Amino acid sequence: MKLTKLGHACVRLEQGDTTLVIDPGVFTESDALAGADAVLITHEHFDHFVEAQLRAALAADPALRVWANRSVAAQLDGVAQRVTVVGDGDAFEVGGVSVTVHGELHAVIHPDVPRVGNIGFAVDGRLFHPGDALTVPPHPVETLLVPAGAPWAKLSELLDYVRSAGPGQALGVHEALLSEIGQQFYGRMLGEGGPGTGAPFRQLAAGEQLDLG
Repeated sequence: MKLTKLGHACVRLEQGDTTLVIDPGVFTESDALAGADAVLITHEHFDHFVEAQLRAALAADPALRVWANRSVAAQLDGVAQRVTVVGDGDAFEVGGVSVTVHGELHAVIHPDVPRVGNIGFAVDGRLFHPGDALTVPPHPVETLLVPAGAPWAKLSELLDYVRSAGPGQALGVHEALLSEIGQQFYGRMLGEGGPGTGAPFRQLAAGEQLDLG
């Protein structure tokens, strides 16, 4: 499986002839969905889901399919036959790549800010994208994506999250809201310069690829 970082919370996963894109939002490159077989959306916030962008991709490729929670699917009227609603505990396959769904709600931003639905995706049992929540996957994964620059997240919570999940490695996502200095700081604290999580931490630049084996 090959992972390509596409900006902020978006990643592209390729295994064999199958390509999945998770969370192409407003900070994601415009060609993120080109050639994808499936788009997986964790939740409705604009940095993870842009309705117009997704509709354009669906119009351009009749074979493209979407898996998302109910609130995202509700915004895609007219193309509902190509959108599958999934929630915690569901499982599906795309071109032989297995995906399981975990979690229900977005992390708390503030008590006065209503929480929206949020689901995480475990792909092929090896990689977990939690969206905007610190959902611990039910089984350890080799690669855990960590929302390192979320306005709702505390550094201590991120450290404990990686420790609780126990992955083989952690990759930073959701970093567009951090300055370059901020990204370096969080990378150091979640990596070798911090108190330790039990997993090596990496930050990929937009367009950088990583072979997940």
